[in-house]
Amino acid sequence: MTVSEMFCEREKKFLSPYAFLTSNTRGRDFPYEPCPNRTEFQRDRDKIIHSKAFRRLMHKTQVFLFPVDEHYRTRMTHTLEVAQIARIICRALNLNEDLCEAAALGHDLGHTPFGHAGELVMQECFDPEFTHYKQSLRVVEKLENDGKGLNLTWEVRDGIVNHSGDNMASTLEGVILKFADRIAYINHDIDDACRAGIMVIEDIPKDIRKILGDRHGQRINTMVSSVIEASTGKPVISMTPEIGEATNKLRDFLFDAVYRNPVAKSEESKAREMLAILYNHFVKHPEEIPHPYSMFIETDSVERCACDYISSLTDRSAIDTYKNLFIPSVWRTPQN
Repeated sequence: MTVSEMFCEREKKFLSPYAFLTSNTRGRDFPYEPCPNRTEFQRDRDKIIHSKAFRRLMHKTQVFLFPVDEHYRTRMTHTLEVAQIARIICRALNLNEDLCEAAALGHDLGHTPFGHAGELVMQECFDPEFTHYKQSLRVVEKLENDGKGLNLTWEVRDGIVNHSGDNMASTLEGVILKFADRIAYINHDIDDACRAGIMVIEDIPKDIRKILGDRHGQRINTMVSSVIEASTGKPVISMTPEIGEATNKLRDFLFDAVYRNPVAKSEESKAREMLAILYNHFVKHPEEIPHPYSMFIETDSVERCACDYISSLTDRSAIDTYKNLFIPSVWRTPQN
């Protein structure tokens, strides 16, 4: 028996009856030899971690655009916090941690530069139905690995594309990702907003703080514990009513205090205008769209490929690309 087969047997013996077993996966679009040392979901996790799209997350905005201070969250640190929270919940509920972790690590691979500001630009310029989670699915299915995709399992892809909005994943592990994502961004966005001087903890309504706590770790523990308590021994993932209501109120508060705050979003209009200009430029000049995004021009349209390329850019590379295209270089005398 291989190591991976031993892992699968262990899942059958010890995981919850509601857990999704690796041996039950619907598989991949393009089957290949199983790995003797890793299960299919462990293999997906590794594929994502070693992808170029994952590395680019380190230079993509979470809330604050292109921060100089290294202590602000980026899309990478957000992803890691989501994965950790998801694993904690999954382990407590005795579900499949490997599936949950892989989906968590891949859930934002398609996020645009400058966070949701970039997402809005793609909705305005390319398609009103554009979303970062659909783009994340496109990244892993088609754009990564030199245009071949990562060939992930169906369940991991299902968790990625259904982690946001009204969508609901087919597995409990995928649903946990939705809760972990919200728990992570609510709390780290509070932390970053306080660091930026946009708010102080005391600005959060007193009734919410009384239920969820005043400290960063206390709030996360309260929310995570609520999910575990409400979901233990059940075929659904939820929060206890009181904590769930307080969490939703806190999220609503953040939209007013942080996500729409004119100080936090002071540069957002510039970023949006820049991305719109870049998108329109590449639509008019498809020969300048680099590989592998140019591979699909004949089958998926110039507009689709321009969107793919713009979405792949980091904050820094978007700015550099704009400078190279539209800002004249200063003449310098050649050095002998």
